[in-house]
Amino acid sequence: MIEVHMVPTPNGYKVTIMLEEIGMPYRMIPYNILAGDQFRPEFLAINPNNKLPAIVDLDPPDGGAPYPVFESGAILAYLADISGQLWPRELRARHDAMQWLMFQMAGLGPMHGQAHHFVRYAPENIPYALERYLNEARRLMRVLDGRLGKVEYLAGEYSIADIACWPWIRAARVIEIPLEDYPNLKRWFEAVDARPGVQRGTAASDQALVDRTPGKKVPLNKEQWSTLFGERQHEAR
Repeated sequence: MIEVHMVPTPNGYKVTIMLEEIGMPYRMIPYNILAGDQFRPEFLAINPNNKLPAIVDLDPPDGGAPYPVFESGAILAYLADISGQLWPRELRARHDAMQWLMFQMAGLGPMHGQAHHFVRYAPENIPYALERYLNEARRLMRVLDGRLGKVEYLAGEYSIADIACWPWIRAARVIEIPLEDYPNLKRWFEAVDARPGVQRGTAASDQALVDRTPGKKVPLNKEQWSTLFGERQHEAR
């Protein structure tokens, strides 16, 4: 049994999709990050970086104590290892999957995350920031589109790399980047979207944290802003 500590964000969806795809039992523990649930001492014992998602494997394969894992890419790799699924065993294919997983963790997620911040959360529109991050978000989607013009899935076969990237591409509509501009990416997105495990994984966790109307600003009060981006975030221990 896996405990999943999560909020309904692209990174959170990675975990529930993965668990549904590999057929591993899990229990979701929802968090209200606007209220600061992520700063509770019991969660900081799981992830000292106070970010979601995180998991706790209550019955790890080594027979030891419950094992916590944080960082969504590390969670995908851990679940692939213990299940023997969705991470190719052949050397080159395995490292193809690893490279595209790292592409998501180091590029696609952070850059799209910044685009979301300045489109949806920043109180004022800052032209330089919007241009910088939306252009980079689009560039990264072009990289994926080029790769997917050559292969069916990012590592050739369906893998944790696809699970890592798909929720961020799903969220691109919220920052008004149309998939129609990227035909290979759109073909891949629709193929992954049709998978029963992906549908179950998003249905299990898809309770909107904030309004997802494309391009709409998310109103935050002073306390919520402090919790997500300001003093409370920086002072967390």
